[in-house]
Amino acid sequence: MIELANLTAMEVDALTDSDGGLNLTDGHARLLLSPQQRQIVARLPEMFAEASRRPFPEIETEAHTAFLHAVGQRTAPIGTGRILSCYSSTLATDIVARALPAGATIAVLHPTFDNIADLFRTRGLHLVPLPEEALLARDWPAPPVRAIVVTHPNNPTGLVTPEEHLRSLAEHAARHGQIVIIDASFRGQVRDAQYDTYAVLDAAGAEWISIEDTGKLWPTHELKIGMLAYSERNTLPIERAFSESLLSASPVVLLLAKALAEDWISGGYERARAVVTRNRTTVEEAVTEAGLCLADPASQISVARVELPEGGPDSSELYEDLVRRGIHVLPCAPFHWADPRGGLRFIRLSLARPHATVEKAARTLAASYADLTARAIAPVA
Repeated sequence: MIELANLTAMEVDALTDSDGGLNLTDGHARLLLSPQQRQIVARLPEMFAEASRRPFPEIETEAHTAFLHAVGQRTAPIGTGRILSCYSSTLATDIVARALPAGATIAVLHPTFDNIADLFRTRGLHLVPLPEEALLARDWPAPPVRAIVVTHPNNPTGLVTPEEHLRSLAEHAARHGQIVIIDASFRGQVRDAQYDTYAVLDAAGAEWISIEDTGKLWPTHELKIGMLAYSERNTLPIERAFSESLLSASPVVLLLAKALAEDWISGGYERARAVVTRNRTTVEEAVTEAGLCLADPASQISVARVELPEGGPDSSELYEDLVRRGIHVLPCAPFHWADPRGGLRFIRLSLARPHATVEKAARTLAASYADLTARAIAPVA
């Protein structure tokens, strides 16, 4: 087993780099506010006043409605009490992990962001991988697997679970008494992922849990909401686990999320899409010049994996060299939480950054790879 720091630790290193290195690690939006978003943020004093005079349930319901409708989820259980507002999707995931029976076996998509697996392991659950290839082949795990965890779209590959595949999974889970858990943190970035997953899951008669996240969409400096939704068929003590973790999310942040969601359907999505698309093209052009390529050219989420040829420097070597050059990205071994060696030939850059930042990072990555390759084949004196 390869011993590596987890991905969040690397992201913290990037955030706290006192030398001012460029941070292309986390998938959060770290862009300048658009003119429309600046106008919304300028209304924060009004939102504080509104949060003081209005009942929390009204604000929460309005925010859930605005956000979930903006990302196509019109049959989500809004107003039923079965959507809980958390500070983040990570906290929501930990609540789910604590609600699952200790020692249960769960299948988790592979590869995917490592803190999903880490949180479940920490709570005493036994994990088995669900490879992306198995998902695409509709090869679903059977009992004793108690729950099946899918990231939709997946981070880092951008894979969107097709609607028919989710329907197949939900029907399989309903037959076998399993729970379908969906992490939809990147859903808002990809239209193809915005078919109504709640309608699919309910029609199949499945027990399900879904986690939504506003943090990947807007540059709000960690002012975000994670939404933990669960089915009417739920058998887990989710509300108890929630109450052990927090009282509520901030009504001010809920009002901010509502306003930004309204902007998202009024041109905000297209503006963000244009930034990410331009940056992905810039990365592709820069690495192609170094003989490299994008691993997931069809991906639409705000990250890009670069594939490294066999026999050359791997992503851990490239990561270390880039940090020395003042560029923070993520090596992909930790995403392959069940088999870190499977991620050694991939490195990931975040695209929700100013264009100049992405361009400099991509060109530095290409130069670093070329230099490492040249050193490896240089004759020994």
